[in-house]
Amino acid sequence: MNSIRGFSSSSRAVKRLIGTVVVGATVGAGLTAVAPAASAAEFYTPPARFSTEPGSIIRSHHTPLLLQIPGIQQQWPGKATKVMYTSRLQDGAPVAVTGTAVEPTAAWAGAGPRPTVVVGPGTIGQGDQCAPSKMMGLPMSVDLSKPSIGVNYTAPEMYYLLANGVRVFVTDYIGMGTPGIHTYVNRAETAHAMLDGARAALNAAGAPGDTPIGFAGYSQGGGAAAAAAESASTYAPELNVKATYAGAPPADLSKVIDTIDGTTIVGGIGFAINGLAARHPVIEKVVQAETNAVGRAKFKQLSQQCIGDIIMSSPFQQTKDWTRSGKPLGTVIRQYPEIMEILEQNRIGQLKPNAPVLVEGGTADDVIPYGQVATLVADWRKQGADVEFVTDSTPPILTKSIVNHVIPMLATLLPGMEFLLTQFRR
Repeated sequence: MNSIRGFSSSSRAVKRLIGTVVVGATVGAGLTAVAPAASAAEFYTPPARFSTEPGSIIRSHHTPLLLQIPGIQQQWPGKATKVMYTSRLQDGAPVAVTGTAVEPTAAWAGAGPRPTVVVGPGTIGQGDQCAPSKMMGLPMSVDLSKPSIGVNYTAPEMYYLLANGVRVFVTDYIGMGTPGIHTYVNRAETAHAMLDGARAALNAAGAPGDTPIGFAGYSQGGGAAAAAAESASTYAPELNVKATYAGAPPADLSKVIDTIDGTTIVGGIGFAINGLAARHPVIEKVVQAETNAVGRAKFKQLSQQCIGDIIMSSPFQQTKDWTRSGKPLGTVIRQYPEIMEILEQNRIGQLKPNAPVLVEGGTADDVIPYGQVATLVADWRKQGADVEFVTDSTPPILTKSIVNHVIPMLATLLPGMEFLLTQFRR
């Protein structure tokens, strides 16, 4: 991997993570539930009426974190609270979204107020049971009633930030856990969930308005972070955004669909189509016209699945087997200008981020094509954005198995987090 100017070495970063267990106790103001839920299941059902102000806290509930012992106060790495907050759909209508706010036990050693990072989870699924806030206390979740397997892979970056005294907010995104379909890779709604997550985090902690804000994520989360970065100045101009780390962002869906087809997570195509069809009836019309019975059943199945489920139920399937014509879905959608226009509307790179961004792309990434990541960087730089681009050059390994998507994720985790910390300390 290319070196990144100003980054601490990975070894020093790991030592800091291990050595920072409990450094002081600076826990923010407690959250007050506006509309308390009677049970865990009911928490995700919004009340009939709630504040329409973006970032407002609708309700909250304490939740344990991975490695914590229930009932013990002031545990490392912090106090976690599940929250429901207000965001906006792409048409501006208010919507309730859930997420997790974590106030670290470690002190912030830098100047100024404690920073806040909103983490966008990578592809975790589309079923309500996949919501990240439902598995904060476990490395994975198993729902035997479906059955379904979810994976909590936001923990490494979240714990690293918390160990450095940074407040963390992990969004569930729109429609994940809450009513409606999860609008996977919808650029506007993803950005709104992230930016309103930042507002909710500050409201929850009673933090000052000038609190430094950062965004982070990989894969779907990288796209979410990138969308938030470029939408901040227009959607949430009051936020003091300092930095964004966007790893392997799916910036151009028209390019991603061909690469992900036939991989172990080809089901992600179904997540995208289901989510976009919920906001654009023309897509649903085309799906009904162009897919066969197998394809329609597959989209319905995927709408209720998590990442572990699609790896088991649809590995290496090819979308040509889901269409009436026998053509891959990427080829089919390019026959419809109206769908290409929708994909263009969802392309990231059309607005300028208002703070430094670190973008990662892998030359052999078998899920997120490198070319469209490089195009995103070029688009932002043309607008005068401050963008650092790191390329992972890991050679192809077990192509289509997503190994070449996972290796860069692990390799850029520490550099990505150190990039955020470096910007916060300036």
